[in-house]
Amino acid sequence: MRKVALITGSAKGLGKKTAFMLAEQGCDIAINYVHSEQEAEQLRAEIEGLGVRSIAVRADISRREQLEGLVRQVNDQLGIVDILVNNAGPFIRERRMFADYDQEDILAMVDGNLVGAMLLDHQVLPGMRQKGWGRIIHFGFGHAAESRAWPHRAVYAAAKTGLVSFTKTLAVEEASYGITVNMVCPGDIRGRNKEISIQEARELSDGETPLGRPGSGEDVARVISFLCHPDSDFITGNVMDISGGLDPIRPWVVKRS
Repeated sequence: MRKVALITGSAKGLGKKTAFMLAEQGCDIAINYVHSEQEAEQLRAEIEGLGVRSIAVRADISRREQLEGLVRQVNDQLGIVDILVNNAGPFIRERRMFADYDQEDILAMVDGNLVGAMLLDHQVLPGMRQKGWGRIIHFGFGHAAESRAWPHRAVYAAAKTGLVSFTKTLAVEEASYGITVNMVCPGDIRGRNKEISIQEARELSDGETPLGRPGSGEDVARVISFLCHPDSDFITGNVMDISGGLDPIRPWVVKRS
C-alpha cells in the first residue's frame, strides 16, 4: 500500500524538492500552497508523471480555520495521511527589534510556525494511530535545540524553539502507536538553491558556511526521506541540523588567502 504524504508549503522551494523525493520513493503526494497555484498545478502534473497520485490544495497554515479542510481533502482524495511534513512557516527576513513588531506580525509568526504545525499534527494523529504507523517532520533553524538568544529574530526563534519541545514531547507520546516525530533544521538555504541538487551546490562557493558550499534542497529532502523510511522507526524526538556547520546566530566566515 502506497503511503500518502502531505507537505505544507510545497509548491516551491524545500517543500517542492521534498515532494519530488517522496514521490520518487512511491508516495502519493498532497501539495499545499497559498498563492502559488500555477506552480502547484505544474508540480502536481510532474509528480503524476512519476506514476503516483497527486493533488494540490490551497490552505494557509497560519489560518486555523483552514487546517481541517486541508486534511479532509487529502483524506477524501488520496487517503489517510501517513507522512506529514510541516515545511510551511512565515519568516521576516528584515531584521527587526521585538518592540518594533506590530501585534498582527507577532500572531502571524507564532500561528504559522508553531500553532499551525501543532493543530495540523492534531488533525492527522487519529488516522496515523488507526493505521499504527506515521511520520511527522517539523522544520526548525540551526541550533534551535539550544534555545539561544537570536536578536532581531525574537518571534520566529520563540516559535521554533517552542516547536522543539513539542517535537520531543509528541515523539514520546506517540511512539507506542508507531508514529515518529522529528525536526530538521536547514542552514541558510536561499532562492534557487532550495530546489537544486547536491551536485549543483558543490559547484558553488559560500564563504559563510564552514563546508565551503551552500546548502541545497536535496540536502534537506534526503534527510526527510530517510526519516520517513519504514526502517527509521527507532529514530524519533531528534532535532537534526542540516547546515554544513553554519551557525545562523554567530556566523563563521571563511578567510581566503
